[in-house]
Amino acid sequence: MLKMPLKRLDELLLELSKEHQLFAPMEKAGSVSFFPWKEGDTVCLDTLLTDHAPKSFFFPQSETLYRARREEGSLSISPEEAEEISSVYFGVRACDRRSFEILDRVFLSSPCDSCYESKRRNGYVVALACENPEDTCFCQTFGIDPAWPGGDVSVWIADGEIYWKSLTEKGEALTELVEDLFEEGDRKKAEEQKARIRKKLEALPLRDLSLGRFEHPDTAMDLFESEQWETLSDTCLGCGICTFLCPTCQCYDMCDYDAGHEIRKFRCWDSCMYPGFTEMSHGNNRNSQMQRFRQRFMHKLVYFPENNGGVYSCVGCGRCLRKCPSSLNIVRVIKALGESDAEGGNDE
Repeated sequence: MLKMPLKRLDELLLELSKEHQLFAPMEKAGSVSFFPWKEGDTVCLDTLLTDHAPKSFFFPQSETLYRARREEGSLSISPEEAEEISSVYFGVRACDRRSFEILDRVFLSSPCDSCYESKRRNGYVVALACENPEDTCFCQTFGIDPAWPGGDVSVWIADGEIYWKSLTEKGEALTELVEDLFEEGDRKKAEEQKARIRKKLEALPLRDLSLGRFEHPDTAMDLFESEQWETLSDTCLGCGICTFLCPTCQCYDMCDYDAGHEIRKFRCWDSCMYPGFTEMSHGNNRNSQMQRFRQRFMHKLVYFPENNGGVYSCVGCGRCLRKCPSSLNIVRVIKALGESDAEGGNDE
């Protein structure tokens, strides 16, 4: 394990940016999110969660897939070339880092999504431990340890020092770029910081959140037919903010853009909370907001784990708790449906 003074952070970022495009959490226009870093920029490492999830590193909100052009009676179609830009993402939290693994299960499964794969292959994740978890955090429910953030490199900040530990071949490559800035660190300090973080986790209000019935696949139909969905979804506005801020939502739409001289086919994020989501020629098979609300949470807590070895499509980041204008979120669903009758059965 290596260490360096926190006051030399800018030197570290500068060295990383010489070989890679560097992204870090910064404040712009009153919002803290990941932006391209350049010398002189101030990084917000004290901010626990960025306003927008960093899934856009690998799954952009919109991206062109191919271009079609008609010239002299012939049609030419040109697929968009996959990006091969090497990028470092510095300061990713443990929950967001886990979200990349969930997205991998979607976009890297056969047939592999080449646009996503190229960005993932060329991306280096430097993950930062959560020194001060907040009341809206419940990542532990899904087996995530914010004291051990993972990534290609794990970073801890303690007593004015940055502790750096590479975990993968990519991490070793980054370490070679910056090792002259570091010296050998006392692993005991990092272990003490991990212990402090875990002690704080024990005091969080959602520390004992139980998945209960969601852990029993044979209760899927009972959960689907629960009368509580009507009450839970009653004030849902269908605004979709929960899906756009969620680090694991991966739904998208395919659209055309007429540029005059060519047609561009692009994909953009979509939301299962919208009435037009997956609408077909005959209409939509989920016609009420309750049905759309139910679909969202059944997918995260039942359908996705059924198809992915028990892995839930939620990382407990708490963004939906913070931002939903109607205070509807996955915690309310888990408490209403998951914690009751953990062994299965009905809702009575």
